[in-house]
Parts: sequence; C-alpha cells; structure tokens
Amino acid sequence: MKDHRVVFMGTPVFAVPILEAIIEKYNVVGVVTQPDNIVNGLPKYSPVKEIALKNNVKIIQPTKIKSEFFEVIELKPDIVITCAYGQIIPSEILDYPTYGCINVHASLLPKLRGGAPIHRALINGHAETGITIMYMNKSMDTGDIISQVSTKILDEDDLKTLHDRLSIMGKDLLMSTLPDIFLGKSKRIKQDSSQATYAPNIKREDEKIDFSKSSWEIYNKVRGLYPSPGAYFLYEGKTCKLYKCRIGDGYYGDNYIGEIVKIYSDGFGIKTSNGEIIVTDLQLEGKKRMLASVFLNGIQDKSKFIGKIVE
Repeated sequence: MKDHRVVFMGTPVFAVPILEAIIEKYNVVGVVTQPDNIVNGLPKYSPVKEIALKNNVKIIQPTKIKSEFFEVIELKPDIVITCAYGQIIPSEILDYPTYGCINVHASLLPKLRGGAPIHRALINGHAETGITIMYMNKSMDTGDIISQVSTKILDEDDLKTLHDRLSIMGKDLLMSTLPDIFLGKSKRIKQDSSQATYAPNIKREDEKIDFSKSSWEIYNKVRGLYPSPGAYFLYEGKTCKLYKCRIGDGYYGDNYIGEIVKIYSDGFGIKTSNGEIIVTDLQLEGKKRMLASVFLNGIQDKSKFIGKIVE
C-alpha cells in the first residue's frame, strides 16, 4: 500500500479523520491546503495543515491552485484525493495521476452539489444524507460516482453532530473504496443531472430567520447553522443570535408574525406562520451567549415583553 504516491487536498476539520487514515495506510507525499489565515497578526493554520505538520508531510499552500499547480505535479502522485479543499482543481492536476483524482463529498450526489451540503441538508429538511466517493472532472461535483453510504438525519441533529458523523463515515467509506480503485475494480456510475440539487455556500442573508416560515422550517435553519455561523433575528434593532430552540404547541392565529407570544420556564415563544418557535439559547448583540431563561430574568416588566415584534 505504501508504494502508491498520494497527494491529499483539503482544509477544514471535516477532512482531518480522512487524512489521518490515509497517512496511516498509504504513502502521502504531499498535502495541499488553503493559505494560512492571519489572526491578530499571527498565522492560523488549517486543521489539515496541523495534521501534515504532525506527520512531517510536505505542505503546499497555493493562493490560486488554477495557476500554481506545478508543485503538485512535481510530487508525481499516483492518485489525488480531495475533501473540502475549497478551490476548483485545474485540468493539469485532474489529468495527471494514474488512478485519477477522487473526491469525498458530504452528500448523496447528485443531490446537494456545492460547498455547503451539510448545512443545506439540515436547512432544507432532508430526511437523509450521506457520503459520496466520486471521480473528479472539470465541473463541480458532477463526476462519476464510485461508492456511497447514507445516514438518516435525526430530529435532534444539528450541524455539529451531522458534520462529525459524516466525517467518520467519509473516512470509513474512502478506506474501503481505495483498494478497488488501485486494483482497477472500482465502479463508475454516471450522475443523473436531471436529479441534481445544489448547496451553495452560506451567505449572511441566509442566516436571517424569516418568521413567516413554518416552525419546522425555522427549526431546521437554526440547527443547520449551529454552532456556527448561527441563525439570527433582530430584537429592538439589535442582532440576536438564536442558537437553540424548540417547536411549541401554540398556534396564536390572531397574533402578528414575529410577535413574542408566551413566556415559558426555559424560554419564550415567537409566532410563526403555523404556530410558534420557542427560543431557549441566544446571544444578544454586545452580550454573552446565555440561556433564554437567564435573558428573561433581566427583563423587569415581562408584560411589556409579550407582544414585542422581532424580525
């Protein structure tokens, strides 16, 4: 196994278990990751770079891989494995390795092509998602499927729990798939593009809660953005991050959308299109994160709190 020259391309913590497993079994001759971020004047390494440093693997950090691919080719990889790298891979790399370039993608392709498949699976209310190992081509997430594995999305799942589960599933599926690739026995299943859906990266406007949506849609958005970047609404003109919530039983048909309708022991209910969403964990702009029950303790006249409109 150690005679195959592997280049790994990835950046975030999702890719860490995958890289660690590859290093343990194969000859990883290089790791390609995004350039360091600068935080308070100091470089902050990507999680993948940290693993490469720990294992004394050569690190390449091109600003634009499209034009800075020479160092990768010079490593003479037999296979390139990518996972959440963050840049489009140029044809000069795609066409080089004997065993091709393969990608570990966190969805059941052709569903949720794009950069935020875990977020979008939760936000869109999918019942299941999974991992796809695929051959890469010039378009994003459109290559032939090699293998897939699925998992149910539980009501209690959020971005962190689903992310962590899929990361381990990605590692396990890749390690069981690579031997067939090296033996020339891997499958190549064309994607049905007519069934494709998309998972674009999360933007600031995606984080704002629309209380005219149903309670379940709001719940899905909150858990799909937790713990980061977090969903939010506006309370008295200030941003209020909503980290945790639950769906209430009340309907409040005569109340306004976005109206605070009831106080509970663990939080407060806000009117939605079909009921209420109960805020239980929040962070008001300029304040620390706190339980909604603690937030309510700081409100002296709760009779004036009921009836306020948030947006």
